[in-house]
Amino acid sequence: MLRRAFSALAMLGLSLLAGYEPACGQRPGEPEKTAANASYEAKDWQKAEQLYERIVAAEPTNGRAWYRLGISRQGLGQHEGAIQAFEKALANGVPPSYAEYQIALSYGSLGSKEKGFEFLQRAAQHGSLDPEQLKSSSEFAALRSDPRFEPIVRAAERAQKPCLYAPESRQFDFWVGEWNVVTTAGEKPAGTSRIERILNDCVILENWSSAGHPYQGKSYNTYNVSRKRWEQFWVDNSQGMVHFYGELKNGVMDYYTDEIPQADGTKLKRHLEFIPLGLDKVRQVSHGSTDGGKTWQPEYDFTYKRSK
Repeated sequence: MLRRAFSALAMLGLSLLAGYEPACGQRPGEPEKTAANASYEAKDWQKAEQLYERIVAAEPTNGRAWYRLGISRQGLGQHEGAIQAFEKALANGVPPSYAEYQIALSYGSLGSKEKGFEFLQRAAQHGSLDPEQLKSSSEFAALRSDPRFEPIVRAAERAQKPCLYAPESRQFDFWVGEWNVVTTAGEKPAGTSRIERILNDCVILENWSSAGHPYQGKSYNTYNVSRKRWEQFWVDNSQGMVHFYGELKNGVMDYYTDEIPQADGTKLKRHLEFIPLGLDKVRQVSHGSTDGGKTWQPEYDFTYKRSK
């Protein structure tokens, strides 16, 4: 019976390597290639192995065919031959992150602990490992008790969700939640907002709805690693769009815009602050300047109260 991890990586060969093109040279007929692909997709490993062996014999630099030959041999339990095919795939342009993981699987199946770790660590360096597959694949049963295994799993988790483990990317977490929003002065209803993490926790998405008004908007907030700053892109249902950038300063998310041309010929620079007031309250204050930041005028002052 095929193991879950093996099946998942076999499908990876279908999707991520689907566009890989072999080098020019003598080619088998298209019917033979079509039959090989069909057998591979159907997991008819015996037939797929036979057909891909013919293809690599005619096209020895066809890395994709070598990779699929390796998968087919794994399906047949021919792990020594699978390793040879994956090494050929590596030598002919297949990304190391795919082939090296498969080599590690085959060495694990053969009980070759040291070689299994060697190629598993190589694959981990390319950031393509699935931590759940690492923890569940029976091929790695002999490796899990080794102290070297757990750091590989942790590295795979960090690579899969880098923002979850990056301190800078967690600085705006205090804004995440369901909120009722009121004016800070007088506490009149201003709207509601749902703030959530999306895209592997790398983006904080705001979903805003105004009280008693059809106005709605969204903001996308993320830590820009290359610029080492936070950025927000606000968009709304009236064709509005504003780009903010800034940083967490003394516990306050401090955003600014560049000077934005206005209809009356002036240029508006904006300053937006998010001030945490305990676990269940955040104050949001906006100011605008038309003199390049020399003086500032209040635009709005809201308080977010967490919905219970």
